[in-house]
Amino acid sequence: MTNVLIGLCCAVFVLGPASGLNRIYGTGEALLKAQTAYFERWGVIPLELWSGSLRALVTPLTALFVHGSWLHLLGNVLFLYVFGAMTEARMGRLPFTAFYLIIGYLALLGYAAAHATSGQTLVGASGSISGVLGAFLFLFPTARVTSLFPFLFFLPLRFPAWIVLLFWFFLQWQAAQDDPRGPGVAYLAHVIGFTLGFLYAWARYRRDSVGATRGDDRATEGESQP
Repeated sequence: MTNVLIGLCCAVFVLGPASGLNRIYGTGEALLKAQTAYFERWGVIPLELWSGSLRALVTPLTALFVHGSWLHLLGNVLFLYVFGAMTEARMGRLPFTAFYLIIGYLALLGYAAAHATSGQTLVGASGSISGVLGAFLFLFPTARVTSLFPFLFFLPLRFPAWIVLLFWFFLQWQAAQDDPRGPGVAYLAHVIGFTLGFLYAWARYRRDSVGATRGDDRATEGESQP
């Protein structure tokens, strides 16, 4: 399902006006108008979300598959590709899909609640993917992740997942605090999604982790006996 979700995001983007590949939307000024109308139709507008209309309440779901630019799309699908497969394998296909959609919906809903008077349109799968990152942090904290850090001259270095993900979370939290309105990037949605994803994994899988640890301890004790 990770690959399916990536494919859906890519297909929706290519077929929409933001990719610039679908000539049905025209070019120039006509294309810009089409993009605005497209985002307003399928994206989340906090000011309209609380109007009570069914269409507005569906937009936190449809917005998960809409992206504003190639960079926006590629950044999201890269994170989903890196962290999604292992998380899906741990949760199972259907639970992972439900988790992805529900966490993403709640992340956008939380952002809209915090900016209830905003007329800015919000699109993208970042809330869902942030939830995947949060779950990954709990499930696989010691997994090795190859990362590129600008202050290290973009050298590809491998770090434990907990270092990379907590560093990422700190950046999102700091950005949300520095600019709570989040122009261009809904950092608060990232923070909400990550937190909910981690809490869900902790609540759902902590007993399994404790049981596995105890099982390993008992096996070790048994092996050490003469």
